[in-house]
Amino acid sequence: MIPMTPISHFAINVDDFEAAKSFYQQAFSWEYQKWGPPGFVQIVEDGQVVGAIQRRRELEPGLRLNAFECTIAVPDVDATAAAIVSAGGRILLPKAVIPTVGALIFAADPSGNVFGAMQYD
Repeated sequence: MIPMTPISHFAINVDDFEAAKSFYQQAFSWEYQKWGPPGFVQIVEDGQVVGAIQRRRELEPGLRLNAFECTIAVPDVDATAAAIVSAGGRILLPKAVIPTVGALIFAADPSGNVFGAMQYD
């Protein structure tokens, strides 16, 4: 059994990247720092990264994320992937390594809810 862990990261998937950044800055006074690929910024509060805004993408054909995307911190992403499949979920994005961050998977629960699991470096 994988130990329960908190949500460690959230990302907002958007179609109009610049408009979304402007909206959240005006509505919540969010500040950003560039990081990673184009169309991705980290949301920074009091010097801490609290989330991200990113261009919308498809994790599999026809599955566009249209919500806040949550990622759960896990101690072992491979064991978590196996536990997800064993419990009736699906792996949508196999393990991908993000240099200096960790290993990430995306999965769906039996109801189709999508989430990430990250083994941080």
